[in-house]
Amino acid sequence: MNVLMINGSPHEKGCTYVALNEVANELKKSDIDSTIFHIGTEPVRGCIACGVCRTKGECVFNDDKVNECAKLVEKSDGIIFGSPVHYAAPAGALCAFLDRLFYSCKKFSFKVGASVVSARRAGTTAALDVLNKYFTISNMPVVGSVYWNLVHGSQVEDVAKDGEGLQTMRQLARNMAWLLKSIEAGKKQGLVLPEQEQKIRTNFIR
Repeated sequence: MNVLMINGSPHEKGCTYVALNEVANELKKSDIDSTIFHIGTEPVRGCIACGVCRTKGECVFNDDKVNECAKLVEKSDGIIFGSPVHYAAPAGALCAFLDRLFYSCKKFSFKVGASVVSARRAGTTAALDVLNKYFTISNMPVVGSVYWNLVHGSQVEDVAKDGEGLQTMRQLARNMAWLLKSIEAGKKQGLVLPEQEQKIRTNFIR
């Protein structure tokens, strides 16, 4: 099994990475592989609602890493987002990235999801709320921990001292490993995924 971690920080090995790496190390103890995918610092386009992805199967733009990441999503069993907190919200580039990734890639259903955020001080739970909504609209079970999935610190060295935050990351990893293995065990016992109805789209202006 493999967990894809999307690092939405502009700093590839910054505070957010410390949190994700703590999760990765703990997942490894449960024999679950992980990949940390950094979205980079190049500009990320927002979705322009062109609709091409509905027929093409991928985003029309190929000048950033969205389509590259989509291929990794298909091979993953779990997804974790990592983001710094900017103005009580996730990094803007990550949100633009995820808008296009989720709209163009239809391979998220029933993959296990979790978000982690890093902040100097405040805005963490508001940022988590934004990120978790990508999961809850996409048929994805969401994994929690013993506290909200966050770490504090303005420098890597600060996060390394956040004992409670790092403990939260480790428990998140153990919880995700347990859920992934439970789902796998259910499949082996013949348990099928929930029946899906054809989607109904209701407009409220008549």
